[in-house]
Amino acid sequence: MANKKGRRRRFGAVRQYRSGSWTASYLSPDGDRIRAEETFETKKDAEIWLSQVEADLSRGDWRAPDSGAVNFSAYAAKWVDERGLAVRTVDLYKHLLRLHILPTLGAYDLDEVTAPRVREWRTERLRTTGAKTTTAKAYRLLKAIMETAVDDELISRNPCRIKGAGKEVAAERRIATVEQVDALADAIGPRWRFMIYLGAYGPMRPEEQAGLRRRDVDLEDLVIRVRVAEPERTNGRRAPGPTKSDAGARVVVLPEFLRREAEWHLDWYTEKAKGPDGLLFVGEKGAPFRRTSFGRKWRRARAAVGLPDDFRFYDLRHTGHTLTTRSGATLKDTMVRAGQSSEKAALGYQHSDEGRQRDVAAGLDSLVRAERAKGPRDETRPRRV
Repeated sequence: MANKKGRRRRFGAVRQYRSGSWTASYLSPDGDRIRAEETFETKKDAEIWLSQVEADLSRGDWRAPDSGAVNFSAYAAKWVDERGLAVRTVDLYKHLLRLHILPTLGAYDLDEVTAPRVREWRTERLRTTGAKTTTAKAYRLLKAIMETAVDDELISRNPCRIKGAGKEVAAERRIATVEQVDALADAIGPRWRFMIYLGAYGPMRPEEQAGLRRRDVDLEDLVIRVRVAEPERTNGRRAPGPTKSDAGARVVVLPEFLRREAEWHLDWYTEKAKGPDGLLFVGEKGAPFRRTSFGRKWRRARAAVGLPDDFRFYDLRHTGHTLTTRSGATLKDTMVRAGQSSEKAALGYQHSDEGRQRDVAAGLDSLVRAERAKGPRDETRPRRV
């Protein structure tokens, strides 16, 4: 208890305790009396502290002392829920939080997630896992959450200030040759071979192919209309929704060499019971295929062809990009075909309509036929299984 009152200052007040130490207090913008959490050895030290608080108030940098006393784990969970994110992104963020962020930082309040703690956390993740890409993703997520905390005026500054920590160094993407794409289609079996070709020559994302219906295939004009995407969540359930971007909803003109493949697939391997609304790709029992079961078939086919273990189904899109470009397509043509969008102003001066897409498909058809002509190939109809 103080034994003598300090004189009133223009801002705040200082008082001395019986012990000889000093305390300081001030009125917050809300009219609450806020006392310093620490004591000071001298009156001058207490007054300096008050001057710093006053300066923060004048600059608009002041935060209530308990504003950051919000549990990081609870705030992060609310942050994910309020973003309105795609379901696969929600799954990814929850995965990163659960396995890579919360075990270290989850018990702290927001104002306790300091820059030194962030550096220690990142260093430990790199040391124990060696996963540079995953650590970069986790760091970007942490930085985004803490930036929102700054906007919410719960903390004064984002503690994630490590230059380059959120950047991923992507490995050079592999491409398959025309011969290897054909070999993959043969090895994976008749039911799935058309999926391989759409992945390479569509080029369509796996979740886009999962959402295709029989009515989306127009054999007369040899086009496929991509309308939706059906990504599979970590719980095994599909989540039908829009494509990855507005550009993802598109009409893909197929090269002529895929006409027979499309006809065979529609005749034998689609979900016919639902008519035009039946799925284009289903498993052996007629149900929507699972990512895990298809993954096993993909890995066996990849091994049979001799492609490396890190060659993913998604890399077929890169093969399609490369071959489309070689066929004479412009950058805009390639983007339209692959369902990609960009904000670069230069792309706005280019145009790719359906007529141009037919030219691209024709060029792709010629290129693949020329590659196939270099060696013998059995063009017989695949057997029904």
